[in-house]
Amino acid sequence: MPVILWHRAMGLIAADFRFELEYLVTGWTAYVLIGLGLLFFIPVVVSIGRRPDSRLYPRSRGAYLGWGVSLYTLGIMLATQVAVIAEGPPAP
Repeated sequence: MPVILWHRAMGLIAADFRFELEYLVTGWTAYVLIGLGLLFFIPVVVSIGRRPDSRLYPRSRGAYLGWGVSLYTLGIMLATQVAVIAEGPPAP
């Protein structure tokens, strides 16, 4: 979904690529947060339909779900702001 919604903003950020900490932190943070959120969802999705005593059922399933939702939501909000900024000011 992020690639579909913000492909233009990602393209603008990638076009100005450079190895500087400020660039990496400000330009790609939103997409890193989205990716981390999705990674936290993996144990939750794997454990769907499993019994709590199963070895594939994470003991801290609620924490994984909470972190996944939080990071994904923060990433979506930040990516939306980056996309608006990348569009530039409205034409007069």
